[in-house]
Amino acid sequence: MGTILTTKSLSKQYGKREVIKHLNLSVPEGSVYGFLGPNGAGKSTTMKLLLGLVKPSFGTIRIMGKEFSSSTRLDILRNTGSLIEAPSYYGHLSGRENLQIVCRLKGVEESAIDQALEVVRMTGQQDKKAKHYSLGMKQRLGLAAALLGNPKLLLLDEPTNGLDPAGIQEMRELICSLPKRFGITILVSSHLLGEIDQMATHVGIIQQGELIFQSSLADLHAHSRGRMRLVTTNNPQAYALLRKAGMEVSLEDGGSLLLCSTEDARVLRCGRLLFENQIGLLRLEEQQLSLEDIFLKLTGKQVSL
Repeated sequence: MGTILTTKSLSKQYGKREVIKHLNLSVPEGSVYGFLGPNGAGKSTTMKLLLGLVKPSFGTIRIMGKEFSSSTRLDILRNTGSLIEAPSYYGHLSGRENLQIVCRLKGVEESAIDQALEVVRMTGQQDKKAKHYSLGMKQRLGLAAALLGNPKLLLLDEPTNGLDPAGIQEMRELICSLPKRFGITILVSSHLLGEIDQMATHVGIIQQGELIFQSSLADLHAHSRGRMRLVTTNNPQAYALLRKAGMEVSLEDGGSLLLCSTEDARVLRCGRLLFENQIGLLRLEEQQLSLEDIFLKLTGKQVSL
């Protein structure tokens, strides 16, 4: 799998304030790349840099094999769709009429509208005026506009912002379906850790303008060890016994024990020690760390939601 988007030492400074600091992104082709970070971390600024809406102070951007510059910008943007912040639309026009305008601006045949409407599931609402759309419908209209022209790369900035649970689920399903159906690579930013966990194949975590982690989602989960939760007939005695045996274990507020390992040998040894000391094992379950837990381990800070 090749890379469709890379940045090298990408930086943006406003006065003396450095908003983006030497960012080295690498987005694999065909992936859903989750660009994750708290509010104010620099996600939207990075998206604007990638689209040429903001000029970098330093560094380079390479998209689809071309270095982003004034001479290549239009060629790159013809194959790039985007939905940055709130979707733009003319409220007095219908959904279809809004998309017709986008087609003219992009130089795309209007026959492409039907497919875009079908993908975002708006065929039945295309003749309704945009000002009467719900927030979820407006987001879908923005996504339909971004899909016109069959882009190879799609940049989505917080696409589930303000949506209700049903709308979030719909948007998530749409995003996940696009790489498989059309071969589109998606860079989607979010401060919602659970959302990225459910739709991304790769993840980049940004904190105060710096990239602190970048790899596959599987690597992110493997980055932190899972744990085993134990409930015994005598938790305090079991805790003292296991600690004395040199095992990494903690006693939780609710009385259960957490063994900081899921290795078979350690779990087996733990069970044997309990049995030999006549402590009954009532419950044993594996606990995988959530993306929130891993984020906290990487940053040392609570995420701002």
